[in-house]
Amino acid sequence: MAKEGILEFEGTIIEVLPNQTFKVELENKHMVICYTSGKMRQFRIRMVAGDNVRVEMTPYDLEKGRITRRL
Repeated sequence: MAKEGILEFEGTIIEVLPNQTFKVELENKHMVICYTSGKMRQFRIRMVAGDNVRVEMTPYDLEKGRITRRL
């Protein structure tokens, strides 16, 4: 259910950073810094290193993303 122009990838959390940000390695071995989406913060879904996640990114900035789902 992606919006127009949004890229979706799956990856693995490599490192947990402050303020609910994470370093994620995508399937294509690209490393990005991601933050959790609003609903994941609202319902306090916890994530740790090693979790598989779905990441949304904009084509304008391929270094940052938003974690939308824990798989």
